[in-house]
Amino acid sequence: MEVRVSNMRSIAAGLDFAATRLGVIMSPEPGQPHEAWGVLNPGGVRSPDGTMHLFPRLIAEGNYSRIGHARVRFEGQTPVGVERLGVALEPHESYEVSPGGGGVEDPRVVYVPRLKRYLMTYTAFVPYEPRVAVAISSDLLTWQRLGVLRYEGMADGCDLNTCGNKDAAFFSEVISDPQGVPSFGILHRPTTRLHFRRHHHGTLIAIAKPPSGDETQENIWISYVPVEAAVADIASLTSVRRHERVMAPEQPWETKKVGTGAPPVRLPYGWVLTYHAVSAPKGHPRYCMGVAVLDGERPSRGLYRTPSPILEPQTEYEHNGLVDDVVFPSATDRRADDALDVYYGAADHVIAAARVSLPSKLPVVTVTPNGR
Repeated sequence: MEVRVSNMRSIAAGLDFAATRLGVIMSPEPGQPHEAWGVLNPGGVRSPDGTMHLFPRLIAEGNYSRIGHARVRFEGQTPVGVERLGVALEPHESYEVSPGGGGVEDPRVVYVPRLKRYLMTYTAFVPYEPRVAVAISSDLLTWQRLGVLRYEGMADGCDLNTCGNKDAAFFSEVISDPQGVPSFGILHRPTTRLHFRRHHHGTLIAIAKPPSGDETQENIWISYVPVEAAVADIASLTSVRRHERVMAPEQPWETKKVGTGAPPVRLPYGWVLTYHAVSAPKGHPRYCMGVAVLDGERPSRGLYRTPSPILEPQTEYEHNGLVDDVVFPSATDRRADDALDVYYGAADHVIAAARVSLPSKLPVVTVTPNGR
């Protein structure tokens, strides 16, 4: 039985993309060891029959994560709970689990008509090495792993293969890369943390470093896979190239990092991207949600960003959990011409939903869209 916490208070009044909380829709199930530490950060997508599917991260003792599968229950047009359908991905590949632990975390799911496949991106986490991995499905029930992303080298010598990486999401439609090649785009967030592994002789070896070696803020990037290559061999979705920075931290509530939320949603005026931003007031991380609009043809170009969070930790379930003060969007559901439901992890312990109003046209730009 789900315990639903409702707070129908509209927040961020007066902002474009104003959000209204719909409440908690999924909490850890008592006695379920897979969920002992929390359920959070779900991927989500509608199937052809209209069912809204969620793929929540399930955290067991020791911070060991699986990706579950659930069906959203509605009362009228409002999501109110879930029906659990099992586990979608259990960690077992070498890049997902090691003697020191591991897990599969924070999935994003999108249907790509050109490929006639659902694409899942997720963080494959073994200690010290978070990597973006890809799985595909034709029915949302059986998932085929394609492996971790491999990044083409850059002219300036930057090698994204040396970085940790998280928060990846594919675009649903074909876009153009910087040279005009029809491509599938993927957003991702290279980490700036310097990751170490202890050698068997006891020395520490750096195995992952920031993109340029000395960055302290984490940005959203975009990379590309040529359509022709992916259609010929779908495993090519893991070979990405022509990388560009899309968004950098800019506002006080974004001082530490910005990261992809749910897969972008195409509207007439551009791609609507929910994102999370992290600041650290009093030294403690605080995760908020913002919205950006990216150019419809060249989404590396930002057109708009909300000047303030549209959702920030305010309720008890957003303040208190495994990690306090977290609002982490990871799935959306287009409800009508002027509404978008956002599913988000709250305090790394439960899953909640909010309804975001969509403006009919591109809002007036009030901040530098690309933050650079």
